[in-house]
Amino acid sequence: MTLLKKVYLIALISLLSFSCKKEKAQLAIIEQNVEAPFEMPPIKSPDFSNCPTISIVDKGAEKGNQQATEQAIQAAIIEANASGCGTVVIPKGEWLTGKLHLKSNVNLHLEEGAILLFSDNPKDYLPAVHTTWEGMECYNYSPLIYAYECENVAITGKGELRAKMGTWEKWFGRPPGHMNSLKRLYNLAAKSDNVEERQMVNDSANLRPHFIQFNRSKNILMEDITITNSPFWVIHPYLSNDVTIRRVKVTAHGHNNDGVDPEMSQNVLIEDCVFDQGDDAIAVKSGRNQDAWRLNTPSKNMVIRNCTVKNGHQLLAVGSELSGGIENILIDNCIVEDEASLFHLLFIKTNERRGGYVKNIFMNNIKANEVRNGVLGIETDVLYQWRDLVPTYEKRLTPISDINLKNVQLKKGEFISKIMGQEEEPVKNISLINVQVDSLLGEEQIHENVIGFKIE
Repeated sequence: MTLLKKVYLIALISLLSFSCKKEKAQLAIIEQNVEAPFEMPPIKSPDFSNCPTISIVDKGAEKGNQQATEQAIQAAIIEANASGCGTVVIPKGEWLTGKLHLKSNVNLHLEEGAILLFSDNPKDYLPAVHTTWEGMECYNYSPLIYAYECENVAITGKGELRAKMGTWEKWFGRPPGHMNSLKRLYNLAAKSDNVEERQMVNDSANLRPHFIQFNRSKNILMEDITITNSPFWVIHPYLSNDVTIRRVKVTAHGHNNDGVDPEMSQNVLIEDCVFDQGDDAIAVKSGRNQDAWRLNTPSKNMVIRNCTVKNGHQLLAVGSELSGGIENILIDNCIVEDEASLFHLLFIKTNERRGGYVKNIFMNNIKANEVRNGVLGIETDVLYQWRDLVPTYEKRLTPISDINLKNVQLKKGEFISKIMGQEEEPVKNISLINVQVDSLLGEEQIHENVIGFKIE
């Protein structure tokens, strides 16, 4: 064999070996079929089983050294992304960090006993990023974990994500500077679609960051993680598709600490989770007013099943940010524990500024002890502090229809249903089948402007 042939053969063998290794490292996409009373596409999620792992220790992470750990995690994320796919491993122990920005084809994996402890220094979440505040797009502090325009991303493992709360707790109030900044943001969003001019980081705005935001991303998996504390909303899939949140445990009792806020997102599965909240357990949203009308993306095709709620405001809230429309939502086989003190099991809220629509909402097989209000609440004039803070620039009512509850057992509540529709836009087609309240403290139904109500 000539030398040239030998070189060619060696190169060929090396190429084949490299190709095999590359093939073994390929990311897989799993499709899961989910049963629902509406057409539900299979939900896609990433499988990192055949991807390489990178320990943050090998990248220079040091316990107690926030800068070294944050840089090591981010370097591992960049390497995993550049390699085609990879799992970034957080080993057992407590690791202090600031913001983390995920990239496509990366799994952030926390081993059992691992704690990622996030700083409460607002400067650690700069520069500002393209994010949101209660349904309005803006540039604000980075979420603690942020994925922007990513695909095939995951946060997995039996470890814990924990937020320090010292500064954020001081920001829970709504002082004049905060309210003035909210007013400015509302007016900017109403009058212009230039999001870059909505810079909301200043000395007094104090718009707290989300804990985890998947922004304009797809094929997302969260599995087995424990999340403790949060500056603001805990898990926020925003303008994202194919989201799976499985066996996640959330404990966050701060202000606006919703557990999961899927917003203008589609094909979402939330299953086998535990929520112990200071606000709503699950709050489905679709943007606010002019911003959502511009983005024109409904929240749809969501299944929430086999979850437990230990505390919170609502088991399932819909709105009030629903201007892009919400449809095809199923919550099934969930339990509200006895010590929980919720307001409603299902609460749909909107106002004259929202527009959008709500339809095809299903709540089945729910057991709860006691709520402060009732099983079903629908309110169409919910404005909170915004009523007198800013004007209504354009009035758009919200059509609400086809709300279905079946096999719901509540031990104690004020009412079964309270539905406050509007004369110009009555609520339509409400069905309650086998919805029982053992100890009813007030009227069974309190209704205004409802067409097509059925109870069996």
